[in-house]
Amino acid sequence: MAPLPIDRRPLNADERAVLEHILSGEFVGASQLRSQLDHTEVIAVWGADSVSVDLQVREPCEHAALPEALVPVDGQVHDPSGAYVGEILVWTDRGTTLAALEFAWVTDEMPASLPAIVDGRLSWPA
Repeated sequence: MAPLPIDRRPLNADERAVLEHILSGEFVGASQLRSQLDHTEVIAVWGADSVSVDLQVREPCEHAALPEALVPVDGQVHDPSGAYVGEILVWTDRGTTLAALEFAWVTDEMPASLPAIVDGRLSWPA
């Protein structure tokens, strides 16, 4: 499915919270990616009701130097009972700038919201 372009907009509170949580880990490039959050805009959604979005970082910004496009963190999402329901993936543009926020789910229903941060973990439904 091709992303659906939208009018550029800033990150909403839920997107920002999830990105801050994922980027709070220590890995090569984490500091640079965290510094990009104030310059990051949502430019497309992955479907009409999708919470996964494409991102673009406005210049000037500090570029990261990740060896791969996928941010190397464990973004597992669990429901309140502790069952695994998916994961959050953060993608970069060739390892340099934030490019996408993806909620990859394994449930029957597509999530209608991003997970919440509960006790330092990603929990859904929010």
